[in-house]
Amino acid sequence: METMAARPIPAHVPPDMIGNFSLFSSPGLEPTPNGDPQAASAVVHDGPRIFYSPVNTRDGKGTWVITRAQDQRRVLQDPETFSSHRSIFASALGESWPMIPLELDPPEHGKFRSLLNPLLSPKRVMALETAVRERASVLIDRIAASGTSCDVMTDFAFPFAVNIFLRFLGLSDDRLDEFVGWANDLLHGDNVKRPAAARTIVAFIDELSADRRRQPVDDFMSFLVQSRIDDRPLTSQEIRGTGVLLFIAGLDTVAAAIGFDLNYLARHQADQQWLRDDPKRIVLAAEELLRAYPTVQMIRVATKDVDFEGAPIRKGDYVSCATMIANRDPLEFADPARIDLAREDNRHTAFAYGPHRCLGSHLARREIVVGLEEWLKRIPTFRIKSGTAPVTYGGHVFGIENLILDWSQEDAA
Repeated sequence: METMAARPIPAHVPPDMIGNFSLFSSPGLEPTPNGDPQAASAVVHDGPRIFYSPVNTRDGKGTWVITRAQDQRRVLQDPETFSSHRSIFASALGESWPMIPLELDPPEHGKFRSLLNPLLSPKRVMALETAVRERASVLIDRIAASGTSCDVMTDFAFPFAVNIFLRFLGLSDDRLDEFVGWANDLLHGDNVKRPAAARTIVAFIDELSADRRRQPVDDFMSFLVQSRIDDRPLTSQEIRGTGVLLFIAGLDTVAAAIGFDLNYLARHQADQQWLRDDPKRIVLAAEELLRAYPTVQMIRVATKDVDFEGAPIRKGDYVSCATMIANRDPLEFADPARIDLAREDNRHTAFAYGPHRCLGSHLARREIVVGLEEWLKRIPTFRIKSGTAPVTYGGHVFGIENLILDWSQEDAA
C-alpha cells in the first residue's frame, strides 16, 4: 500500500472533533496476518456519531466519518447535499469524467440506471445462474483433483468472479489473467501502477466500443453503443464511463467477499458443518456474512455547507460511509460482533443504500451463494493450513491475501 501523507486539517474542523482513525492504517486495518479488519473498524462505535479523520483516503485526504448506520442512510439518501461524483477513476489520469451510473447524481443518474437495470435484474441473473454454477464447479473440481490444499483467492475467488463478469461483458476467458492484473494494479497498486492500469483499461474500453460500433454482436458493449438517452446516442465519454465501471466493479469486491466468507468458515467448523447439513441455509447465511464482512467504503462530497449532527461540514468536504462500520453498529444490530448465520431481518448495507445502491447486487449475491454452495459440496471439511496466516487489509475495498485452505487428513490430525 502506498504511503499516505497527512494533509493539513481544515480550519473549520473543531479540534475536539478530530479522531485518530483511518480505514487504511489504524490497528487491525493495515495489512495484518490473521486479521479481522471489519471487527477492527467497529472500534469507532465507542466514540461520537461523527468525527473528522485527517487521513482516510488512498491519497491521504481527510474525511468526516459517519459511525451510525442511521446517519449513513441519511447521507446516502441525500445526493443533493452529498454528491457521489468524485471522478475516482478518471482522477488517476488527471481527468474528471464520471463512472456511470455510480458517479452521476439524480436526475442524470436515474436515466442511466433505468437503461442498465434490466441487464442486472433478478430475472436476468436467474438466466445467468447456469453459467455461474458451471464456472464455479469447473474451478473447484480442478482444485479438488490437484491436491488437498489451495490458495483460495488465486485458485478460486478471483478467477470465478472475474470470469463471470467477463462473460457478462461478452468477453472471452483468454485474457483473464491479464484483466486480473490490471484490476490489482488499479485497486491496490502504487502511484506508478495505478495510473498505468487506468490508462490501459480506458484504452481497452475505447477500443472495444469502437469495435462494437463497427460490428455489433450480442454483448453488453454492443448494447451500450446502440443505446439512447434523452433520444440521443450515448457520447463516447458516457460509453467509456459506463464501460469502465462495469469492467472494474466485479473484479475485486465479490472475490474479497468469498475470501472473507471461506476464511470465517475455515475457522468455525461447527458453522461449516451446519451449512453442510442443510445447504438451503446458505442463502440466509450469505446475508449474515455480507453483514459481517462487507468490503466497501463509500465516500460522498458535500455540495454545500451543512451542519450534520454537530459537525460543520463544508462544501467540498469528503464524508465517509463505510459499510463495515454501519454493519457492526450496535444501535442497528443486536450483538453485532457475533456472527449468527441464522440471523433474520438483516438490514445490512453491504451493497450501500439510497439511489446509488449497487446496481450489480443481485448478480454479486448470487455469485457468493453459488460459490459457497459448490465449494461446500465439493471440498471436504477445510481449515486454515497449518503454518500459514492469511493477511487481511482495510482501505476503500477490504481484502484478504494468501488464504491457504487445507482439507488433508494429515493436517486435521
